[in-house]
Amino acid sequence: MSCSGEFVENDIIQIKSSIQQQLKKAKYGVSDHSTVELCHWTKKSFKGEESCYKHKFYGISTHQCMEFSPAGMYCENRCVYCWRPMEFYDSLEMNPQNVAEPKDIITKLMAEREKLIMGHYGDPKSIHKKLDESLLPAHYAISLSGEPTMYPKLPELIKYLKALPATKSIFLVTNGQEPQMLRRLQDEDALPTQIYLSTNAADYDSFMRINKPRYSDSWERWNQSLESLQNMDTRTVLRMTMIRNHNDYEEMIPAFADMVRRANVHFIEMKSYMHIGRSTNRLARSDMLEFEEVSHFANQLAKKSQIYSVIDESTASRIVLLQNQQRKISPFISAYAQTN
Repeated sequence: MSCSGEFVENDIIQIKSSIQQQLKKAKYGVSDHSTVELCHWTKKSFKGEESCYKHKFYGISTHQCMEFSPAGMYCENRCVYCWRPMEFYDSLEMNPQNVAEPKDIITKLMAEREKLIMGHYGDPKSIHKKLDESLLPAHYAISLSGEPTMYPKLPELIKYLKALPATKSIFLVTNGQEPQMLRRLQDEDALPTQIYLSTNAADYDSFMRINKPRYSDSWERWNQSLESLQNMDTRTVLRMTMIRNHNDYEEMIPAFADMVRRANVHFIEMKSYMHIGRSTNRLARSDMLEFEEVSHFANQLAKKSQIYSVIDESTASRIVLLQNQQRKISPFISAYAQTN
């Protein structure tokens, strides 16, 4: 038994059964220490309704996107805006000897995801052709719950996904607390199609207040990850979450502009905090920014940075996309894949 809300069975870490029950009640699929879910936008896409902003920005096929995490109950931060069940995150180590192999993770999560999809065949509004296509993912979003870079076999996992015939793209979202794992991905030729660095602060005090990190050197770790992005041989993105009265002050724009110039990423996604999930216990609905406020901040940041410009937006998701004009590439994954 461990203190992380998990136990070890046949040497493989398992999420504790009581926590599994809560996750499954919330429509997660669970296998060993990994989790999978059908997001709100995937379910809407089954009915031919709106697609995720990633479809609009990057051409991702929403109904064929598999969002999962190989580290479902592991994270180094306790972010105030997190919608995930982070009260169960206690352990800061995943022993390589006690984790599932990449192939086993994907095989089992595929089966869990299929169970979640099957329930939609009974909905008369669902488009069966889309459901059929969704059973074989073309896009993988390694995010969901926990921090995926804590999984010690992440390079092997990404390589396994790349080798699957149907795979068109892989997105990885990280909080930047494991810069050594980002170096491994680069060194081991295991970079995903696109790396996101979660970004919410341009100074130490804001960073500590918003992220509530467990590592004593968390600010230094995050800055190492930030600076490594400019040399990554893949597409890079800062995902900036704005929270009212936390990091949305006009006077913070110069510091954010300095920060984004240091990262020199291809894209910036600036979005509002969304009042959903467990975050509703910590923040108020009024802490969400209106789309117009996000847009204003994004345009001010672009102007101050002198290298970014606004190129797209999604009002439903309260998000604005900025592009680096000095490292200009097509936002669409298909165009990128054809030249790489």
